[in-house]
Amino acid sequence: IGKEKFHKPQYWGFCNNVAMLVGEDKPGIGGELLPGQKLKPKYSVFPEGMGSDAPSWVAFDKQVLSFDAYFEEEVPDKNQELYRIRYCKIYFYLEDDTIQVLEPRVKNSGINQGTIVRRHRIPLPPPHEDQFYTIDNFNINIEVIFYARRYKIIDCDQFTKNFLRKMGFRLNPPADRPDDPYTKERQKILDSMNPLRPYECIDTLKQFLEHDGHVLRFFCVWDDPESMFHDPRELVLRYYLADDTIDMKEILPVNSGRDAVPLFLRRDKLPKYAPTGLYQPGTITNRTVLNVIGNLVGNKGRYILDNRKTGAVHQEFYKDSDLKIGAVINVWGRKIILCDCDEYTKEHYRTKYGIEDFTPIPYKAPPPPKPEKKFPPYNGFGSEEDSLCSCMGLLLKPPKKDFKKLMEKDRYGLESNILRFLAKLVTDSPIDKDRKFLICYFLSDDTISVFEYTQRNTGILGGKFLERGRIKKPGQELLKSEPSEYFKAQDLFVGAEVCFHGHNFLLVGADEYTFNYMEKHANEFPMADIGVILKKLKDVAEPRSREIRQVFAAADPEHTKLIEYDPFRNLIVSITDGAFSEHEVITLGHYYGVRDEYKIDLHYLLAVSQEKLKKNNFDNFEQLSAVLTYNDCEKRGMLPYETCRTVCKSFKLPLADEDLQLLLTMFEDDHKQVDYKKFVDGLNWRENQIPAFQTIKVLPK
Repeated sequence: IGKEKFHKPQYWGFCNNVAMLVGEDKPGIGGELLPGQKLKPKYSVFPEGMGSDAPSWVAFDKQVLSFDAYFEEEVPDKNQELYRIRYCKIYFYLEDDTIQVLEPRVKNSGINQGTIVRRHRIPLPPPHEDQFYTIDNFNINIEVIFYARRYKIIDCDQFTKNFLRKMGFRLNPPADRPDDPYTKERQKILDSMNPLRPYECIDTLKQFLEHDGHVLRFFCVWDDPESMFHDPRELVLRYYLADDTIDMKEILPVNSGRDAVPLFLRRDKLPKYAPTGLYQPGTITNRTVLNVIGNLVGNKGRYILDNRKTGAVHQEFYKDSDLKIGAVINVWGRKIILCDCDEYTKEHYRTKYGIEDFTPIPYKAPPPPKPEKKFPPYNGFGSEEDSLCSCMGLLLKPPKKDFKKLMEKDRYGLESNILRFLAKLVTDSPIDKDRKFLICYFLSDDTISVFEYTQRNTGILGGKFLERGRIKKPGQELLKSEPSEYFKAQDLFVGAEVCFHGHNFLLVGADEYTFNYMEKHANEFPMADIGVILKKLKDVAEPRSREIRQVFAAADPEHTKLIEYDPFRNLIVSITDGAFSEHEVITLGHYYGVRDEYKIDLHYLLAVSQEKLKKNNFDNFEQLSAVLTYNDCEKRGMLPYETCRTVCKSFKLPLADEDLQLLLTMFEDDHKQVDYKKFVDGLNWRENQIPAFQTIKVLPK
């Protein structure tokens, strides 16, 4: 009778509109299982609601279950042991159900240890070899079979226990860990044996790890009696806490005549010598050996280690406890006195030994007073600074300039760092009385230049009146040893009289930048310090407060609480009796002044700006808008004021800086944000040209 062949049912499906054979695990219509069909789970199934909705390789990334296990290995070729117990770790990776088996390495085991089973999915033992191990196959006190080797799981770590409990597993109690009989027997033999040559361990690793890089430093002095001039020699002692060694270095003064050597004492332990003197080489060793037989038998001796150290010679070395300020140490027969130490050394002794007194011992003679340098008087050739440099050394060098001040006070952007004053000549000549001068003070190098305004029909040519340079104050001797005094920025203020090379000038005004700079740096200019001025005014005005109120009431009949500058100035001058300079009065006016608010017509400003752009052939508005849009990361159509100004400067818009600032201010909101789209559209003279008639403004009569 022939055997019948039974074929498994085949299932067909479509993939990319192509009919092909699919596996037998594919369910039927509607996902229902076919008769006699069972779906086998491929991976571990976790209950719903545990963790997030992310896939397992994301939710359980870097999460591993760790089990302690062991297996028995037969040893057929040795009589001392029949089997061997080998301990291992089983790791189950939750992200992909892979398993790894590792055996911890044991010293001198003679077995290849480490990875027993590399990480991969392990199939179940027959007859279920078509399935793989999942989380459901693991628990405590059970056995698992990996490739015909039986592992007994005895325990797991705390994370694994918590995870399995959350999964709903009922954990078995941990099993006992059996001992390896051969290893236990070997340990008994090792414990009962004594080595023929006992080894004495001298461990200094702990001290090295704790104090590596920690060095105590003392400043010492050695009074060498054999020296020709009996001069003390300065030394620096360094004590290394890592190994209790000491080295010393000599500090050689300039032109001492001694040879410079790297070290005065090489780094080593420094012994405390006994009165008997030095020990012979080989007397002091780390270990001592005893000859128990001698050379009687065959001229051969038998030696063992002297555990009791009966023949050892003990030598004391200097420790950190022996070093302190005022102590005298013996450095190979030289008496060295410790005079001082650094801050780290003081903190070490303060913390470890509780020492608080670190009074240094003076060992240096006080330096002789430096003789006062007397320079010859100025001879009239060149500048005073240049002549003075020729007295400083044999090699002539030009005088040094204050480069830092030059870089800080040089022109930068809108900051010119130049103080400009309007001046007149102090003279009785009717021709020179009406001459006007511009005095410029350069803060970068303290130089002054004077220009004269050109006035028609005066018969005097304007232009450069005085070349830029430093100007000496009048009344000084020409040929003298002391350096001359020059005019400083503090000497120039409105109302001051200055004399430049015999010409007396009265400063009658200054520009707005000068007033703002002096008020901003009020600590350098007392004439612009509002705090000093108010304190000075308070002392003068308190007795005349009633008179001041009457003057204010007469000057303000409409009670607007405002007064013109001229009556205010006349009042301050009258109550101070000339004690206030004109600059101080102007500073008071600036501080209490009220500026008139005025509105600028936006259409007029845009028309003027478009005319300037058109004359300079600037029409790169698309790229300007693109750069502004690129800087707008939030795409709100708004940018900070400084960002818009920086972008416009990079495109070199042919507009004055004041006009550009005013234009950006006109398109600002309450949060200092500029609507850059409207700003660019307003400047675009090609698409949004403003007609000329809109720029004509009729002033009210």
